[in-house]
Amino acid sequence: MKKGLKKIILTALLFITAGTVSAYVCKYKEDYLKLYHVHYGQESDDCIENIYWLEQAVKADFANPLYAYTKIENEQQWEKYRYLFMLHLNLKLIEQHLRLGRIYDKSAAYFYDAPYKDEYLRNLKTAKEAYTLCYTYWEEAKLWAEKANVGKFKFLFLTGIQNWEDERERVCTGKLDYQKILDRELTRLNRVIDDLVAMENKTY
Repeated sequence: MKKGLKKIILTALLFITAGTVSAYVCKYKEDYLKLYHVHYGQESDDCIENIYWLEQAVKADFANPLYAYTKIENEQQWEKYRYLFMLHLNLKLIEQHLRLGRIYDKSAAYFYDAPYKDEYLRNLKTAKEAYTLCYTYWEEAKLWAEKANVGKFKFLFLTGIQNWEDERERVCTGKLDYQKILDRELTRLNRVIDDLVAMENKTY
C-alpha cells in the first residue's frame, strides 16, 4: 500500500476505534464481512473503516461450514463457496478504494483553480494511490472468479449467495471489467494533474 494512503487510513482508524469497547470478537472471514457496511453519504472515514474490515477478512480463516453465508451440504459446495467469498471480498475492496479515491478526485482543472493547485495536487495524489491499488485487487478477483468457474462447478449454483454467483458470471464474461474502468479513470486523473502543474499561480 502506498505510504500516503496508508498514513491516511491508519490515522482515520485511530479516531474511529478510539474509545470504543465491544464484546464482539472477530475471528473468521464471515465475522469481519458482517462489519462491512455502506452509508448513504459515505465519507472518507467510512471507506477507510470498510477497507480495514475487508482486509482483515482477506487474512482471516473461514468459519466452519455450519456458519457459512449459505447452506453447505458437501465439499464441492464448500470449495466453490470459498472461491466466491474471496471474489466478493476483492470486488468490495475495489469498490471502496474507488469510493475513497473519488472523494479526493477532481474531474477537471479550471483556470481559476490556479491559486489552490498545490492542495488539489495533494488530493489527486491520494486519489491516484487509491485507484492504483485497485489493480492488485482486480487481478485477485479474476483469479478467484476463474477458480469458481471451472467445469466441475458448471451445474452447481449456490442460490443462497446468488449475488456472488452473479459477480462471478459478470467477471468471467467480461461484463464487469475493472481494468478498463481503472485505465479510464487514471488517464483522466493524470490529465488533470498535468493541467494543474502547467498552471501559473495567479489569483482570480
